Amino acid sequence: IQPVLTAIWLTSVGGQHVSRRQWLGLLLGFAGLVLVVSRKFGAGGPGDQANWINLSFAVLALLAITVGTLYQKRFVLPCDVRSANTVQLAAALLVTLPLALMESESMHWSLNDGALNAELVGAMAWSVLGLTLGGSSLLYMLIQRGAAASVTSLMYLVPPSTALIAWLLFAEPITAVTIAGTALTAFGVSLVVRPAR
Repeated sequence: IQPVLTAIWLTSVGGQHVSRRQWLGLLLGFAGLVLVVSRKFGAGGPGDQANWINLSFAVLALLAITVGTLYQKRFVLPCDVRSANTVQLAAALLVTLPLALMESESMHWSLNDGALNAELVGAMAWSVLGLTLGGSSLLYMLIQRGAAASVTSLMYLVPPSTALIAWLLFAEPITAVTIAGTALTAFGVSLVVRPAR
């Protein structure tokens, strides 16, 4: 929903124009995204179901990334990506460190036989290097160089990419609905990011 919220903000408050083609692309991208993740709706056990608390945190995160993207695009001068990442990660550390210290479950860096827990190390490396440093750096560069609506529309590509990675790493099935959703999402994003003629 973040790309749609960004476009709504840009047209109603930001004084920027989002074309009909871009609106169509945003809606098609969202429809494709719903198709891609539809297999997961209702999945999980009784403890995995959404409740008002975790749903509220998800909405808060959605609003925060939307406002942050719009704020950065409008008020932050282009800067070195490394500096921007350092500021963001330092601020995130202040917020999350107290919560991390309250965590009672320990991380098991080694297995019962004393070997290094390669799955945990791989997951942490991907989370830190791929998602945090790589993803944030890419987002900063795109925000500095492109229109906010175009940049945020790329978020629609995360679920199809995740489905592909889950298929490669965990043998999760890719269904016809997933493929159709991926194609629809890619087409929608292409409508948003394509330069006006």
